[in-house]
Amino acid sequence: AAAAAAEEKEVERARGAAKMGVLERIAEIEKEMARTQKNKATMSHLCRLKAQLAKLRSELLDPSKGASSGPGEGFEVSKTGSARIALIGFPSVGKSTLLSELTDTESEQAHFEFTTLTCIPGNIFYKGTKLQLLDLPGIIEGAAHGKGRGRQVIACAKSADLVLIVLDAAKEGVKNHREILERELELVGIRLNQQPANIYFKKKKDGGVKFNAGGFKLEAFGDDPEKTVKAILAEYKCHNAEILFREESTPDQLIDLVEGNRKYVKCLYVYNKADI
Repeated sequence: AAAAAAEEKEVERARGAAKMGVLERIAEIEKEMARTQKNKATMSHLCRLKAQLAKLRSELLDPSKGASSGPGEGFEVSKTGSARIALIGFPSVGKSTLLSELTDTESEQAHFEFTTLTCIPGNIFYKGTKLQLLDLPGIIEGAAHGKGRGRQVIACAKSADLVLIVLDAAKEGVKNHREILERELELVGIRLNQQPANIYFKKKKDGGVKFNAGGFKLEAFGDDPEKTVKAILAEYKCHNAEILFREESTPDQLIDLVEGNRKYVKCLYVYNKADI
């Protein structure tokens, strides 16, 4: 038993070291992007850096890629009803109160932060339809990098059909929680109130990259969109593919498409304590 415990500690230590390595590389790339002057001539280089960042963030969050794997990556809550709604917000903004008011479930409430430590489900019945409402632990800044219970909250949010971001109206003007939460969710591949870009993309076995701008200027890709697109694909070791743009798009949208693990979900914002 002692040997098994020692081995488990060693594995956890290795995971922690790997995670720190990824975080350091992310920080280095972000610094390089900040130093680089943004213009059409540097766009291809910046887009390659964006692709590198996206890959590293996926590695940090995807348990199957090893660097950050481990037990407890999500909350074990069976999906019931016609749709799942996730309550997301900072600690003590009223998520538990909202759950208790809307459902027949009592979620623990208190005047201190981090009252909810796990996922608490409840059910709403609307016009004969059963909807599952999840009270998730409060997200803190840095959740995308695993701070607090961010990893578990994010994994659960990705399974939701609708996200309700709960905000404290009395603090929002100073704390900017909405902006922070949107950024944290963006970093982990959750796209709020967005649609995937209308881009046709198919990998091939050979033939190189066949690029078609579809008649669009693609100004966000710099002065040579084809070069920038091929540079992004090269970061993913994709050298043979067909790509056709069916609307004006951005490098970030193309990266989302190539990554293939983005979650596009509707989002509503709930402002609590608006009477203060």
